[in-house]
Amino acid sequence: MLSRKTKYGLKALTYLAKRKGNTPVQISVISEAENISQKFLESILLTLRKAGFLESKKGKGGGYYLLKDAKDIPISEVYRVLEGPIAMVPCVSLNFYEKCDDCPDEDRCSVHRLMIQVRDNNLTIFENTSLQDLIRQTTQDPL
Repeated sequence: MLSRKTKYGLKALTYLAKRKGNTPVQISVISEAENISQKFLESILLTLRKAGFLESKKGKGGGYYLLKDAKDIPISEVYRVLEGPIAMVPCVSLNFYEKCDDCPDEDRCSVHRLMIQVRDNNLTIFENTSLQDLIRQTTQDPL
């Protein structure tokens, strides 16, 4: 399940990406527009800034803005920063692999094989979807 942190992070990034120009946006503006607790949003935006997605400007006219173009921000990178591994179990994680304590043989484990398929399909979607794609999807007709 997607955490609120990741959901709100994606919403905040999408909000910033929709704006014309790279003018800083105050946290309070994003918070109100996206219905996110300002205190929680501060933590999320700080994490995204440390990861290199955002920059901030202090003082009058300050706020957060994107460092990269929305088309150059794959959802897989945002997901990993905010959520952690894309894999649902550690034994199939590409970046955070750990052997499962209760599994004597990964090659014979039916859950392991299923989770590889789930990971690969999720990874394909996340790697091939950019922040720009999310914006495009919200401006088009619903499915």
